[in-house]
Amino acid sequence: MSAPPAPPRPVSWRRLLGAELRWVLRRPRTWVMVALLGAVPVLMAVGLVLADGPRRGLLSEVVGNGLTLPVAALTLLMALLLPLVVTVAAADAIAGEAQHGTLRGLLLAPVGRLRLVAMKAFGVLVVAAVAVAVVCVVGLVAGWALIGPPAVVGDGGALLTMSGSVLDLTSAVGRIALVALWTLGQLAAVGAVALAVSSFTEHPLVVLSSVLGGIILSGVLGAIPALEPIRPFLLTDGWSAGVDVLRDPLPTAGLVSSTGLAAGWFAAAALVLVSRMLRRDA
Repeated sequence: MSAPPAPPRPVSWRRLLGAELRWVLRRPRTWVMVALLGAVPVLMAVGLVLADGPRRGLLSEVVGNGLTLPVAALTLLMALLLPLVVTVAAADAIAGEAQHGTLRGLLLAPVGRLRLVAMKAFGVLVVAAVAVAVVCVVGLVAGWALIGPPAVVGDGGALLTMSGSVLDLTSAVGRIALVALWTLGQLAAVGAVALAVSSFTEHPLVVLSSVLGGIILSGVLGAIPALEPIRPFLLTDGWSAGVDVLRDPLPTAGLVSSTGLAAGWFAAAALVLVSRMLRRDA
């Protein structure tokens, strides 16, 4: 009597994450969205230069120089475009695969539901990180090339803050890295919410409309004075805190509170996502 077949060996984390990374980065849609995001800092720099002529733009006069452009671009894009990119990636990760019938194969494969969730979350986080990195790098290059270094800064200075003090180049780059990490944390929360919604449907457009509609609704609710008690619980509350990195000394209250809020939304969405994926039929 022949021995029973051995159970299939689980796929290694390296192969899982590598496969997801290749799948995400080979999608033309991903690079089209990233290219559009990269165009925003360039258009901002060109607009600032052309708008005020020799004065190089109001942003350059008030804040200091081109090193502020990545911060301004990230703050502007956090209003909608960066969440849109992350939501599209999350919608494709689960609802898109369910729509095309490939999710069933992943659920039946010897991968494990929790490993599958981690793999999909990794892909969404990679898209968010690439988007933030492109905005920062393009913003730095465009800001320095088109707006230029500040003429009013003395030796060793690189960034004139909104408070009037001068930061050296290392501190300026550190401030930009800080706002980039903070933005990535906010987008991680958006991605977790989008993945949770994506696990309940087979239609990516439902995910897009739900998440983006919720973000717009949160902004509207946060602007109504009578609803002030619920404002601290809205995901979008504190999304303007990134501009605080241009102040000296650095006010951390807004950055810390918005990060804590994003962590709460991330944890709640992750709990819903894992619970749904563990019970989802193949």
